[in-house]
Parts: sequence; C-alpha cells; structure tokens
Amino acid sequence: MSVLTRTAVVRGRALGGLSLRIHPRPLAVTLLLVLLAAGSGALALTRDGLVPPAEVLGALFGAGSEQAAFVVLELRLPRVALGLVVGAALGAAGALFQQLSRNPLGSPDIVGFNSGAATGALLVLLHGDPAYVAAGAAGGGLATAVIVQLLARRGSFRGNRLILAGIAVGSLLASVNAYLLTRAALDHAQSAQLWLIGSLGSTERHQILPALIALVALLLLALPTVRRLDLLEMGDEAAGGLGVDAGRTRVLVLLVAVGLSAVAVSVAGPIVFVALCAPQLARRLSRGTGTGLLPAAAMGALLLSASDLVAITLPTAGPLPVGVVTGALGGVYLAWLLGRGQRR
Repeated sequence: MSVLTRTAVVRGRALGGLSLRIHPRPLAVTLLLVLLAAGSGALALTRDGLVPPAEVLGALFGAGSEQAAFVVLELRLPRVALGLVVGAALGAAGALFQQLSRNPLGSPDIVGFNSGAATGALLVLLHGDPAYVAAGAAGGGLATAVIVQLLARRGSFRGNRLILAGIAVGSLLASVNAYLLTRAALDHAQSAQLWLIGSLGSTERHQILPALIALVALLLLALPTVRRLDLLEMGDEAAGGLGVDAGRTRVLVLLVAVGLSAVAVSVAGPIVFVALCAPQLARRLSRGTGTGLLPAAAMGALLLSASDLVAITLPTAGPLPVGVVTGALGGVYLAWLLGRGQRR
C-alpha cells in the first residue's frame, strides 16, 4: 500500500520492485483530454456532411457502402488516426525535453532536434528510399542531440546554455534544409516543402500501425524512467543516494525523446509548437509536478487533432497544412508566456 496525492491510496502488489502510484487529478485530466481528442477526431470524420455519422460508423465496422468506406477508411481515418498518434508523440517528447532541461522552452522544435530529424528525413526523401524516412529522421535527430550536447557541454542537459545551443544548431539546420530543397527536382521540392511545414494531408493507412507501435513502445520505455528523471530535481548527488544513475537516466530519456520526435517527423514533418505547448498546458490543468508524461501526450493529441480540424474546415482556397495552424497557436502561446513572465 502506498499513500498518494490528496491521501488517495492504491492497494496492490509492487511490480518489479516499482510501487504503483495514482494521482487522481492528473489521471482524470488525462482521461478527459483523451475523450476530447477522440471527439475532435470524430468531428473530422463527419465534417461537411458528405458522410452521415451513421454511415461513418457503418464504414468503421464494415457495414457501410463502398463510397462511405472509401471516404472514411482511405481518406479521412488515416489522417485522423495519425494526427492523434503524432500529437501524442510530440506532447510526450516535449514533456521529456522540458523536464530534462528544466526549462519550459526545452522542446524538440525550439532546441533544434526536430530540424535535425527533418534534415535526416529530407536526405532520405530526396536522395534515397522513402521507406527509410523514419530511420533518417531518427538518425538526424540523434546526431543533432549529440551536437547540441557537445556545444552545451558538461553533460548536464540543463539551463539556458542548452536552449541557446539548440537554437543555434536548429537555425543552421534550417539553412541546410533550404539548401537541399534548392538542389532537388521541382516536383520533389514542392512535396518536400509542404512536408517541412508540417502536414497530415498525404498520410496513408499503412503508416498507422508502425507509428502506433513505435509510440506505445517508446512510452512504455519512458514510464519507468520518468520517476528517476523527476528525482534528479533534487540534484545528482541526492538522487545518486537513492540509487539513481544521473548520466544513464539522462541519456535514456534523451534517446526516448529523440525517438518520439522522429516518429512524429517521419510521418508528418516537423510540426511546430505542439511539443512546446502541450506539457505546460497539461501541467496547468492537472496541477501536477514532475514530467507529466501521459497528460502531456493526451494534450498533444488533442492540440494536433483540433488544429488539423481547423486547418481542413477554414474557408481557404485549399486545405491548410496543419503546421500553419500550430504555428499560429504557438505564437499566441509564446506571447502569453512572455506576458506572464513580465507580470512576475
């Protein structure tokens, strides 16, 4: 038995030497965010009235017409499902990076890891086999993480030095990405440019399962590590006294976070600001401390799903890439963050 936040108690056995802790408010917030994200996805499936809700359900369960099945299963469901998966991956990656750096700006898009993943993926898209885009994104993100860490030095992954090093590397990689586009064939450059903005418009059914498996595997790998990461807030020496290997914990968290970023980038491109906003918004709703991995993942899924719904329903000449909407959302969030900091 272990005593939990607000005197909540969990009865049960310890698993593998780990105690089971349930914090009621973060759990409730996570479930609510999951429901809202699912609702946003349902709205995306039934938008514009082309396929009535009853036919959408029929198509999902194999009982609808061929036309409804094509629209729902081939055109809309992959976009909705991958939006949820990519959003969750970005939210979780942002939570890990922010806890690792102890900085609310420590998200993969600000620190440059998404730019590195995009560079690796672009090299594969333009000069290799598109089947290896995920490997290119993972390699690019990991290489960027190593470079940023070498520039930040001292192996701490903390403070403004890491953020500044990441911004510098990210700016350099953005120039590299632009150069790669100028050297690509016109048709390849156009599709790659849309991908660089961040888009779910070209997603396909076969991408859903690999992305989902990667997301679940990385979250399962991260969950037992998060508690050790949270203990590092006490300092490396104090955490070491509790049996936490600070260096090993940071490296493992970094690898998982880069992997989550690579999953998102390989499918939808370097979508901005979801990883930055989701952890902070989830933490404010749940009033929790520490990493808040699952609430951040749920918030990321909701933010990206809702942003994509806005992108495809706005009365524009054509569907907007979701990265345009998340970019606007991130600008508002940064302005709010700046105003809040000035009031303090």
